[in-house]
Amino acid sequence: MTDEQFLRAFGERIRGERARRGMSRKLLADHAGISERYLTQLESGKGNVSIVLLRHIAEALNLPLTRLVEDAPPSPELELVRQFLSRLTPAQLREVYESLTAKEGSVSRNQRIALVGLRGAGKTTLGAKTAEALDLPFFELDREIERIAGTALGSILELYGQQAYRRYELQALQELLAAQPRLVVATGGSLVSETATYELLLRSCFTVWVRTTPEEHMRRVLAQGDLRPMANVGRASARPVGLKPDLRPAMDDLRRILEERSELYARADIQIDTSGKSVTKSVRELLKALPEL
Repeated sequence: MTDEQFLRAFGERIRGERARRGMSRKLLADHAGISERYLTQLESGKGNVSIVLLRHIAEALNLPLTRLVEDAPPSPELELVRQFLSRLTPAQLREVYESLTAKEGSVSRNQRIALVGLRGAGKTTLGAKTAEALDLPFFELDREIERIAGTALGSILELYGQQAYRRYELQALQELLAAQPRLVVATGGSLVSETATYELLLRSCFTVWVRTTPEEHMRRVLAQGDLRPMANVGRASARPVGLKPDLRPAMDDLRRILEERSELYARADIQIDTSGKSVTKSVRELLKALPEL
């Protein structure tokens, strides 16, 4: 690989990890302590970076520094093993694993239903109606994060950064699982990019990827009045049908996020496509696809 090819691959790695986490370029630049213009150069493969700045970018993404420069990204399973091994001795790792699996065995995984997918797919609506039909409690993980942190999600990211948000996210999931043997939970769209948190969800819950078309995602997000994180991107592309010209960069970002996360979302047990369907029909399809509780 030539130096030019390496820089292009490095830029794509940063852009991909940023998209998985749903971070705008401006937000990443702010938390890494670099200019947005410089970050744009790095992502396009036209900039070089010092080891100190590389460390800042990795910390802002809540990633090990080596993740940004390795030849090929590790599988989620390998990344989870790395995280454990970096903190524990082999003996401690065996003890924690045995304790975790013994505890999880006391609760059937099928008693907990978790919905994953990008914002606008219909997780909250579908989850609430499904929980009502099954007489289960319903939770939104984002609200649990806000409860623990004592502030809104946007404030957590702006004030404390990606690392703090991910800690709250893992803590919120752990507390829910400890307190609720049966539940339906709608998770945040970027949870799947955090290996340890997503692995815990997959081990503990029957997971459902709630999906729809990019255009439907955008229509629903617009109806919610929130383009986060599909904003401040500044890229241009072919205009989707019915989309205002000033929203084209946001649509570009949405498509990239979906592309980056699709492989992760696909690890869910089943998929439910809500495109062009009523809530009632989507709930019926989900109930039919669920295992016996």
